[in-house]
Amino acid sequence: MSSSTAQTSVKLEVFIDFICPWCYLAHGVVEKLQQKHSLDITWSPFPLHPDTPQEGMLLSDLFRGANIAAMHQRLYALMDELGLEHKERERLFNTRKAQELALWAATQPDGDKLIGLLFRAYFVDNRNLADAAVLLDIVTQAGLDQDEARRVLDDKVLAAEVDAAWQRARSFQINGVPAFIGGGYQVSGFQPLAEMERFLDFIKTKV
Repeated sequence: MSSSTAQTSVKLEVFIDFICPWCYLAHGVVEKLQQKHSLDITWSPFPLHPDTPQEGMLLSDLFRGANIAAMHQRLYALMDELGLEHKERERLFNTRKAQELALWAATQPDGDKLIGLLFRAYFVDNRNLADAAVLLDIVTQAGLDQDEARRVLDDKVLAAEVDAAWQRARSFQINGVPAFIGGGYQVSGFQPLAEMERFLDFIKTKV
């Protein structure tokens, strides 16, 4: 990496939840940004639906009276534009354990792989992210240490850190995700690739 490229590296914190379709889209946008920009990404957890039971909740119960098919049609069109796989979903799941593992993975070599695999597990494979066995399988797919991941879950090693991240989101007055923070500036909600390019260019003029 040249010194000029290193100087333009941008630190970006992205608050997400793994059952949030707009976050899945944001992850796809960030992956495309990383092909052109030097980015230092921190994926931070956000409690979108923290009271979801372990067995999950029907989307039809969460969005009573809403046209879920139309909602999905819009989301799927955006996912197709970004080349993101997707399948039909009927439930959302509690992601607290997945968030703890995501923070752990951030401390591991190539741990960022887990982020994309967690999104894929839900949006493509419709897997229950509250199920420890499912999560440990995803950890193995990411090439990470399953025994260490089991210890992280069993001993709640990073529970306090997840709580702290949730509080950090509240301190930024974030009430929905995705939310992007860089250079002391914040953008909330899903942003198309072109808008994120402009945000990065803006940040670079301020750092």
